[in-house]
Amino acid sequence: MSKRKAKKEFDCVAFKRQVQGKVYQETKGLSLEEQVAYFRKKANSGPLGKWWKRLPSAAPSHRRKAG
Repeated sequence: MSKRKAKKEFDCVAFKRQVQGKVYQETKGLSLEEQVAYFRKKANSGPLGKWWKRLPSAAPSHRRKAG
């Protein structure tokens, strides 16, 4: 029995590497506090932002300062 490879329409690994590269470029040289702020901003403004804000651990009273 021969195995045929299906043509990939989406390369997950290539996409992950592309996004990681973009995040690296945007965050290189930032302090730890600046990195935390960057990821919080992205989490809040991304497609799951409303959900993220409703999580109890995302409430401001539960947040810890970086460092």
